[in-house]
Amino acid sequence: MAKYLVQIIVLGTQVVGRAFARALRQEIAASQEAAKRAGGGAKGARSAATNARTGLSLEEALKILNVEKPDQTEALEKNYKYLFDANDRSKGGSFYLQSKVVRAKERIDEELQNTRELPNKKKDTDN
Repeated sequence: MAKYLVQIIVLGTQVVGRAFARALRQEIAASQEAAKRAGGGAKGARSAATNARTGLSLEEALKILNVEKPDQTEALEKNYKYLFDANDRSKGGSFYLQSKVVRAKERIDEELQNTRELPNKKKDTDN
């Protein structure tokens, strides 16, 4: 009886170990793919870190605010103000949607700040 119990425990441990290893490989591959999509290198790593910190990808933020590129500042501000006001709770809007709009704006602002900082860091290292 003890022999069968030990075999069950060993087999169960092997199954869990394999599943954990497979999940870890998938997570690493997804992280590498996200960094590649973000531009690779230091820029990709910075973008992936910003995605993790804000909880939104740049693509998501652009879709929420209905702009194609982060550098379309006039359209970005116009859409932000409209969506923020339209989702005001005092006007019957949704606080959740309003907060998503704010987070999207913050994410795009961080991306713009990161792209401005990257050339400055290159100049500093070149000197």
